[in-house]
Amino acid sequence: MPISADRFERIDDGDDGPKPGTNANEILSFLAEHADQAFTQTEIAEATGVNRGSVGPTLVRLREDGRVDHRGTYWRISDHVRSVDAAVAHANAVAASYEDEPLAYDEWQEHAVDPREERE
Repeated sequence: MPISADRFERIDDGDDGPKPGTNANEILSFLAEHADQAFTQTEIAEATGVNRGSVGPTLVRLREDGRVDHRGTYWRISDHVRSVDAAVAHANAVAASYEDEPLAYDEWQEHAVDPREERE
């Protein structure tokens, strides 16, 4: 039975990334730990314990999601994922540094740059 577009927009599919214990999570975790290297499917299968027949299709899905990059026979964690991880780590460090005193949000907001505004 079809649903309305409004109802469709309200559906939360909970896509927060691969769930722990899944092939995708195992592969991404391995590639993230070795972010300065690229691996073949065979190397990924051997290092993660993921079935060789599952590694290829999982990598293709991860590439379609923008989580891994592919060149020739080699795969690596995407720069996008690395950038997001670095941003989260930085945000966590900043938040931790303000545990004892509140962040002066209003003062910060005066100097914040809105990326939606054009820069000259």
